[in-house]
Amino acid sequence: MAHILAIHSFRGGTGKSNLTANLAAAFALKGKRVAVIDTDLASPGIHVLFGFTPAAGQFTLNDHLQADASIEQCAHDVTPRSVQQAHGQIWLVPAAMDGDRIARLLREGYEVEKLNDALFTLSEKLKLDLVLIDTHPGINEETLLSTAIADCLLMVMRPDSQDYLGTAVAIEVAQRLDVPAIRMVVNKLPELFDPQQVRERVASSYGVPIGALLPLSDDLLTLASGGLAVLMHPDHPWSEQVRGLASHLLETVL
Repeated sequence: MAHILAIHSFRGGTGKSNLTANLAAAFALKGKRVAVIDTDLASPGIHVLFGFTPAAGQFTLNDHLQADASIEQCAHDVTPRSVQQAHGQIWLVPAAMDGDRIARLLREGYEVEKLNDALFTLSEKLKLDLVLIDTHPGINEETLLSTAIADCLLMVMRPDSQDYLGTAVAIEVAQRLDVPAIRMVVNKLPELFDPQQVRERVASSYGVPIGALLPLSDDLLTLASGGLAVLMHPDHPWSEQVRGLASHLLETVL
């Protein structure tokens, strides 16, 4: 049975999806079979990082949740060549980008339990090692159920007051759901911030282990979601930290 890692943030703009995609690549570079599921159905976008756009006739998660497509039909192999050479594999279950389909899903909803059942089915069908869930920011029914079945919740935040307050609420909810493990990731950390002070503040505020402090980088901003930094800039400090986070998670909670 695959381990489930939910990557979440209280609000948008934390770099959650970018981290999810790069973590998937970092795991796959270790020879793992990984699936990434975009459950941010109202504002999907992680497919861009993998250079994937569903073509006519290709299914998305919406087709499983609101139609008859099996979840494995919605999973697309997006494994980069360098990951193939490392004997890893990445599948992506994207969400629909069409405005009409997003509006329909928001208007009609879907059975949230069907999404959770899909995670286990996909894990079995593809013989996965890891399933990464890119959640919708904030707290809603879908996020709560995905969090509740996760082996580990990765909370992503920026070092500002709004994120400190909102993240506290999200962590409290996760603890009430008895999530087995929670790890913090502080992303987009400006150079002028003292990493040790940030680490101490986060630790004292939440009582949750810190998985990584990821620097704000102009180099990565120029990448503009056009690829995976751990593959395109493997020696960059941000990429090194992400690979370190992947190793930490595999060694301690996954």
